[in-house]
Amino acid sequence: MLGENGAFVSEQTESTRTSSHEECDTKHSAMQQEAGSQSKKQLPADMYYKYEELHSRPYITPDSDIPENLLHLSHSFGYDCGRRANLKLLDDRTLIFIAGNMLVLLDVNTKEQRYLRSCSGGGIGAITAHPGKEYFVVAEKGKQPNIIVYGYPSLGPYRILRGGTEREYSFVEFNHNGSILASVGSAPDYTLTLWDWRQEEVILSCKAISQEVYRVSFSPYNPGILTTSGFGHIKFWKMANTFTGPKLQGLIGHFGKTVPTDIEGYVELPDGKVLSGTDWGNLLLWDGNTIKVEICRNDGRTCHAGTVQPFSLEDGQLMTIGSDGVVRVWDFERINTADSNSDGIRFEMEPNNELVVGRNVCLSSVVRRSSPPHSFVWFAQDSNGAIWKLDLSFTNTSPDPECLFSFHGGMIQGLDVSKKSHLMATTTLDCSVKVFDFLAKRELTTRRFNQGGTALCWAPAKVSQSGGLLVTGFENGVVRLLELYNPQRLQTITGQSPEGDAELRLRQPFKPHDAAVTAVAYERNGEILATGSADCTVFFFTVGENYNPIGFIHVPGLVKALEWSPHSHNDNNLVILCQSGHVVEVHSPDLATQKPTNTFHLSELPRRSFKFKSIKSRIKREEDFARNKAIKEEKKKKAKEERLKDTKKLDVEQEEEKEEKEELPPIYIPDPPSPLCCGFYSQPGHFWLSMGGFDSGFLYHCKFSENQDEDPEQRQDEPFSFLPVHNAEDDPICSITFSSNRQLLLCGMNSGSIRIYPLQPGDHSLTSMQAYWTLSVHDNEYGHLRHIRCSHDDLFVLTAGDDGNIFSFSLLPPEEMQQSLQRKRAKIPSPKITLGNETEDIEDPAAYSLEMAKQKLQNDQLQKEAELKVSEKQKNLSELQKKFKKVLNDNQNLSEHIRLKPEELQLDQRCYKQAERLKAQRVMEVRKQLAWEQERCSIALKKLQDWFRDSLGGKMVTVVAIQTSHRVSTYHLPEPAELSAQVRHRSTTREPVGHRDAALDCRKVRAETAKGSTKIDEEEVLCHPVIRTAKIKLGDRQEERLRKAAEKAEQARAKIEKKKQEWAQIYAEKPSEDYEDPKDVEAIREAKENIGDYIGVKHRRVNAEMKREELISLEENMHEKQSELNRRIVALRDSKLRLVSWLRAQAQRLQKVQQRLAVHLRRPPPILPNMLTEEVPEEKLWYSHSTLERYRSLREQRFRDLEQEGAASLLEQLEKEMEEDKKEEEQRRDVEETPRLSVSSVTREEEETPVDEGSELSELEEELQKEEEIRLLHEQNTLLEEMETAVCQFDAELLLLCRQKLHLDWRLKLADLRLVTLFQEMLLLKQFQRREGGLHEKLNTCITEENSITSKLGECNEQLEMKRRDIAKLQEREKALTAAFQASLGENNKYEEFLTKVFKKKIKRVKKKEQTGNEEEEDSDGDSDGDSEEDDDWDDDYDSEEGGAAVNDSICPEGCEPELFENTLQLRERRLDLEELLTEEKKSAEALKKESDSLAKKEKSVKSSRAALEDDLDLINREKLQKISELDVVVPLRLHQIEYVVNGSVPSDLNEALVLDKSELDRLKGRIQQLQGEKLNQKDLHRQARQQHTKLIHDRRNMAATIQTLDQQCNELMRTKFGRLVDLEALQMLSGNRRLEELKQEKLLKEAAYAKEIRQWDAKVEEARQAVMEVTTCNTEHLRSATSLNEQKKELQLKLSTSQKKMGRQQFQDYRRRTDQEAIQNLQDLVIKQSQQAEALRREIHLLSCKGGHMLPPDQTRLPPLSPLRTPIGSINTGK
Repeated sequence: MLGENGAFVSEQTESTRTSSHEECDTKHSAMQQEAGSQSKKQLPADMYYKYEELHSRPYITPDSDIPENLLHLSHSFGYDCGRRANLKLLDDRTLIFIAGNMLVLLDVNTKEQRYLRSCSGGGIGAITAHPGKEYFVVAEKGKQPNIIVYGYPSLGPYRILRGGTEREYSFVEFNHNGSILASVGSAPDYTLTLWDWRQEEVILSCKAISQEVYRVSFSPYNPGILTTSGFGHIKFWKMANTFTGPKLQGLIGHFGKTVPTDIEGYVELPDGKVLSGTDWGNLLLWDGNTIKVEICRNDGRTCHAGTVQPFSLEDGQLMTIGSDGVVRVWDFERINTADSNSDGIRFEMEPNNELVVGRNVCLSSVVRRSSPPHSFVWFAQDSNGAIWKLDLSFTNTSPDPECLFSFHGGMIQGLDVSKKSHLMATTTLDCSVKVFDFLAKRELTTRRFNQGGTALCWAPAKVSQSGGLLVTGFENGVVRLLELYNPQRLQTITGQSPEGDAELRLRQPFKPHDAAVTAVAYERNGEILATGSADCTVFFFTVGENYNPIGFIHVPGLVKALEWSPHSHNDNNLVILCQSGHVVEVHSPDLATQKPTNTFHLSELPRRSFKFKSIKSRIKREEDFARNKAIKEEKKKKAKEERLKDTKKLDVEQEEEKEEKEELPPIYIPDPPSPLCCGFYSQPGHFWLSMGGFDSGFLYHCKFSENQDEDPEQRQDEPFSFLPVHNAEDDPICSITFSSNRQLLLCGMNSGSIRIYPLQPGDHSLTSMQAYWTLSVHDNEYGHLRHIRCSHDDLFVLTAGDDGNIFSFSLLPPEEMQQSLQRKRAKIPSPKITLGNETEDIEDPAAYSLEMAKQKLQNDQLQKEAELKVSEKQKNLSELQKKFKKVLNDNQNLSEHIRLKPEELQLDQRCYKQAERLKAQRVMEVRKQLAWEQERCSIALKKLQDWFRDSLGGKMVTVVAIQTSHRVSTYHLPEPAELSAQVRHRSTTREPVGHRDAALDCRKVRAETAKGSTKIDEEEVLCHPVIRTAKIKLGDRQEERLRKAAEKAEQARAKIEKKKQEWAQIYAEKPSEDYEDPKDVEAIREAKENIGDYIGVKHRRVNAEMKREELISLEENMHEKQSELNRRIVALRDSKLRLVSWLRAQAQRLQKVQQRLAVHLRRPPPILPNMLTEEVPEEKLWYSHSTLERYRSLREQRFRDLEQEGAASLLEQLEKEMEEDKKEEEQRRDVEETPRLSVSSVTREEEETPVDEGSELSELEEELQKEEEIRLLHEQNTLLEEMETAVCQFDAELLLLCRQKLHLDWRLKLADLRLVTLFQEMLLLKQFQRREGGLHEKLNTCITEENSITSKLGECNEQLEMKRRDIAKLQEREKALTAAFQASLGENNKYEEFLTKVFKKKIKRVKKKEQTGNEEEEDSDGDSDGDSEEDDDWDDDYDSEEGGAAVNDSICPEGCEPELFENTLQLRERRLDLEELLTEEKKSAEALKKESDSLAKKEKSVKSSRAALEDDLDLINREKLQKISELDVVVPLRLHQIEYVVNGSVPSDLNEALVLDKSELDRLKGRIQQLQGEKLNQKDLHRQARQQHTKLIHDRRNMAATIQTLDQQCNELMRTKFGRLVDLEALQMLSGNRRLEELKQEKLLKEAAYAKEIRQWDAKVEEARQAVMEVTTCNTEHLRSATSLNEQKKELQLKLSTSQKKMGRQQFQDYRRRTDQEAIQNLQDLVIKQSQQAEALRREIHLLSCKGGHMLPPDQTRLPPLSPLRTPIGSINTGK
């Protein structure tokens, strides 16, 4: 079933949808019957299905000789990283993921792959692993897909779950213990199903929602709760037991005010809450089905940038992943107890930890390693095409994220194979180009760029002999030539040893297009390269060492593919396939006939066009017609046999005619046209096309028309032939390729399947394209197979689809493949000998294309030529102007009688008229522009005229009482003048606040400017670290430690700065020693002003304008009171009008009542009042049509009578006539009413008389008559009483209003008297106005000057204070610079004295400011001379002070570090800069001090002038008050108000009396008691203030003592910890010391090197020890031999002595002496050699015993063997 090393045998192939559906339906029904029978009984636990019977197989045309195992899967190079949850873990080393129709089992350690095919042939929807890792689930796609549970590691189908959805499963998941499996279907049913998967039974099932569901999961804390989430929703489920059985109850989550979002991931919390992610990066905490809070980071930042998914909750920590490639850890307790703030539902918090996986990483899912339990190792799916291994322990020893596998991310845009080796190159929009060795099943190299790749082509062997040249097109229109080579072979050339087996080198980039490059192709001879683009252009290049542009052409649509004519064609043409259905054929550009032009556009290149016109509808119609015709023929034949010939013949013919006349369906042409998918040449001028959309299902054979004059956009060309493609109605062919011998046609289908057609040799018309073999490989929905290629030897087929998967198939079984191929790896091209530096790439996205660059060059040249022409014209014009001016001057110099007039100098009057015409037009335009303003001003003028011209007086209204003679009249009031018309200039003596505020603002601005100008960058002043060359490269951990230390120091620096700002603000708000509360100061001032007699109170200064305002205010008040009373009188008049009308109505009712009463019972009616003319004066303005007619007649009469006076008399006459008419009308009305009453009464009497006279009334009639009389009498009395009451009430109201008017008249009279007084006072004040105005002007001038001086003084003091602070800062920095210099020297530096002299040496400084001008140059020369002399003096002084020789600071002494010497010179420069700045600041401070003193003197003199002016104003004010007091004032008094009594009576002369306000007098009397109480209160407050002051002084002393104690303790702690006093702030702001880290790294490296060297020396010592042992052994042997020789010597001596005794001394004396001498000499030589050898061994042992000593090779010289001593016969005596 499974093959070794990732290959799987032919049984693992798939069927197409047609055959597989039939087989699967049969199997499905059989399985359902089997499952139905087994559902009644328990399935055995060891039951397994047979995989060979389940997996899909390829479809083969029946009765064909195509073998089933035509293709064998070799390897999968891709990864569908965009699929949700496409990564699961089976054990510690096996990952599974979906690759099209395959399930890939990937070994993490060995990187081997195993495969399982989908059983349905429709693809795989979702996968998951059992919690126990014993099983894994594969949920299929297709029609009625199944869920297959596989065992692991057996990989056998264990259970099959059927009927869970209709088309596709989107997610599957086990519960916590693995007993229940939940699945969610995709469209159209979206079914949520719970399975008892071991028994293949459905537990519960219902529709989840009507939207796409991304995920379903069980709660790990409550097994009866589920959660689903997906497109714009989240839903909470509960398995509930109802009376009808268990059911799934779902509750949709309501987002409320939060924007709905797609939810990719969530985590169930222990208390039932759910924490989900969002699209924008925040977390949502769900409580029930509502959002409790939205969790974000501080300051409103999102938790992640992009989509966020929580994935784990354990140990009180919640972990989330995001599309930003970051893993963050959050505090679960804070999240669980989170509550929204008052502003919204957001809760802000920060993560506890975070791990940045990498750059351009998008994490979409993670799985956890199962062993050991609670492992911290996770595997992550990167949507950008990678699988990561993460250690989420977040400890110091945690390894960095590791990228286990890297793939393409997204659709494969380009694929091609090498023409000489088993190499494949691919590119995608992830900006990468990859090269694979599909023979060795591995990736060789990857090259990344700034833009995504869109097209790729491997150069043929004619272009690149080595076969390593790639042409790659990118989305920004750039084409790059990439050269593949083996870098290992560079070692033989350059001697280098690079890493990797292959590398891509950029050979040449160029940009021919402005849009994405969609196709590239080489000409058949390899001389021209063509590139097509989405900008509807095709560009041609010459092929060579450098590719040079030839030109481009425009095509009608986006270029889909390019194909050059093969060698079998006579002409060398290029066919261009456009996506819009256009096909263009152009001849190869002829380089010899090309002429240089201003553009690359090849407009004269011969071309032919073809525009595809749909014929599928016609084909279908013809097929239907033929089918219907065959059916009719069959029916006709049967009818002839069954029916009678004679009777039915006519009817049959009529029926045939009727059927033949049936209309055929219309031909359908798709709009927009169907897209073109692919195509290829068949014969010269003929080509095949595969169309998508409506026209899919056929291969269309087309040719170019002979008539090419028609517009390519408008032409319509039909194919001349077509070939139906079986089962491709909705599955068009996306890509086509041939094997090298053109006996196999390989098609890539839109459904992701491979289709192979065997062809006959030379069959260009594809007549043999009948039988085929097809296999589903890529994803059936979105895995469109757009790239399919054969290897150069036709042994491999390679496919790439839009699902990101890349598969390689072999045409031979693996065993035969290994035998046929001699090597296991592909051959990689060798590098060129002349391989140089890589060409510079085009990285600018706005770079010009070749055409744009050429056009820009031409435009620049044209612009330059135009500028030259313009400059020449301007030059000519200037010369002509000079000549004309000269002519004018000459004309002026002539005498007047011969001088030409200006008009005569005009060449043409038309020019002057044209100028005048233009001027008039401009004037008209200006008038039009100002027309609105003119109209506005005229309207405003008219309004003013109407305002002041019209009479604004009103008519007087008098109301008269009805029964009395009282009357009340309104006041005659003119309309009051508006206050805005009165001039109200209030002269105030207060200080102009505006000047003060402006001065303060100016002061602030200047202070800030001064602060900014005197700010000195500490980084420039403080010591810079000694610049050292970076010799040691730090590791990632050291870099991370330095980064964290820098961040920590930056945070500490920020905190310290913030604290300094807070302290500065506190000190700024601290009051000074002489500070006084403004409230107290104001209270003291008021007290001082008010102390003394009541008469001596300081009055407010008054002037004429203030009196005028007071006068106007009083007039307004009077007018308001009069207006109010007038309104009340008019209202009373209106009420009288209503009353009169009502009385008349009542009189009519009374008249009707009295008509029915007897005469003797009638009461006289009241007199009805009439409205007088003075009560209704507006009636004079009423008019009617008759009035107008009368006015017209009077006016005509007036014109006839010339003696009439005028309009006024005419109106008076009309008024008189109207009054007379009114009186006559009233008299006539009275006369009419009186007779009416009398007539009615007489008639009544006449009617009653006959009744009385004729007959007597009965008792009933008399009773009724009496009752009627009583009712009428009551009604008469009621009406009369109501009328009388109303009249009395009106008279009472009028009387009350009269009294109120009298009271108001009295008050108005007093106001008039007050007006007279105010007017007199105003006249009096006008006399003082001139004197007072002059003093006020002087006072305002003094105040302005004082404010200006005060602001300048304050500004000067602030600047002075800032200068002092700057001086202090500079002094501190100078000390810090000196301390930094001392620190850079270190301890025990032997060059400390020299470097100190260099540091403190005063040198000549070059001035930075350059002076201009001759005088300034002279001054600068003089100054420079003086400065040089001063500098020389400084040097001499310093040298004399030191008492030594002059210091030479230009040369670094031997032994001193150059970096330290350079740092010392830099520090000296900064010290001198500081000294110059300090000198300048001191000079500025002195100047500011002098300016401040002068301003203080000016301020004192101005204040004295101001005080004198204020005193003068006070004198004038007293004089005015005195004059005002002398004025006579009328005060009406009553007798009870006069308390001035002399001898018990009021004197006749009241001149000595004083008029006071009683309330004021009472207030003054009460004020005495209040002042006494206030005095006591002030004494208490004073006592309390003194006590508080004493307490504050005591507390301040205690606080100072406490601070001093704390300072001492802090200093002691610093001495204890650091050994000296340190700056804690500087210590906190210390960042990581890179030099220290480098030294530590260098120490570690050196320790490792030394340890290695020690191990080497130990080995050498061991070898030397062995040598010593050998030498010692040898010496021991020598000593033993020497001992034996000594023993022999003794024996010989004994023998010699014995023999000597026997022999005579004289006989052997000579011989003995000679022999003894030889023996002695030999022994002496032996002793010398042995002593030398022993000494050498001692030295060697001594050297070996010294660790690290220099080792000399041991002396291995061996002593020569000792020759045996010759022993003479007889006795021998030794000489010694």
